[in-house]
Formats: sequence, structure tokens, C-alpha cells
Amino acid sequence: MVNAGRGVTLALVGTVAAVVALVAFAGLRFWVGGGHSGPEVSWGGAVLLLCMAVGVYVLGLPVRRYLLGRPNARGRRPMTALRAWRTLVLAQAAALTGAAASGWYLAQGLVLLPNLDVPTVRSQGLRVLALLVGAVAIVVAGLLVQRMCRLDDDDGP
Repeated sequence: MVNAGRGVTLALVGTVAAVVALVAFAGLRFWVGGGHSGPEVSWGGAVLLLCMAVGVYVLGLPVRRYLLGRPNARGRRPMTALRAWRTLVLAQAAALTGAAASGWYLAQGLVLLPNLDVPTVRSQGLRVLALLVGAVAIVVAGLLVQRMCRLDDDDGP
């Protein structure tokens, strides 16, 4: 677990996103200032990020069901401590990865901002915005699943 057992916090997610955004913004400004075009982005990437966020959330639901004491549905694998721990680690990794991706796409959007009156730049800006929303969705899913995996203090040994 990250951060002395407290898990991934909003402060850590914000710090990761801010650091990546600052470094990426500086690098992209240097790159674009040198006469190169910015990185191309696609709608497919946004769909992929949203699917990943849904996947992380769905993987956390069995852990939540188990912790609430609900019986396992017939035909499903039983919940084990190792499976729950892996789900927690996946959630934390998703939150941190989503934060880094959010910083990257925020930096791209900030670089495009001065030229949004150009139709092609506006189109790319909309795709970057969709990718930013997808990355934030991964952060939210990761933090929600981490919360689903949390044990109350009186539940411990």
C-alpha cells in the first residue's frame, strides 16, 4: 500500500498530475516552438481510457460485495485475500497512472489553447479534452475501488 497504509490520496494524485503537467508543458512548448507539430491524439484513445476506467471499477465490485458480507453468486470464483489485495494494487496503480495521463493531456491542451480559433487545432483540442476526461475517469475509478477495498479499523485482527 502506498503512503504508510493510507493508500493513494487526492494530494498524491494532484501532485503527480501537476508535476507531469509542468514537465510536459515545458517540453511541448519547446518542441512546438521549434517548428514541430504536437503529438496526434485520437478518439479511440478516449474510448480506451473510459473502458479501462469501467474495467477497474467492475473488478472492484466483488471485493465490495465480499466486505459487505453478501454471498458469492453461484459459478463465481470465491474471494481470497490475495485476489482482494491484487484488486487494491490495481486500483492504486490505475489512480496514479490516470493522474500522470491527466497531467500529460492537460499540458497538451494548454499548448493548444492559444490557437483554438484554427479549426484543425480546435478539433485536436476536443480530442485532447476527451482524453483528459478519460484519464480523470481512471483516477476516479481507482480511488473508488481503493475505497471499496478499505477495511474499517475494527475489522482487523
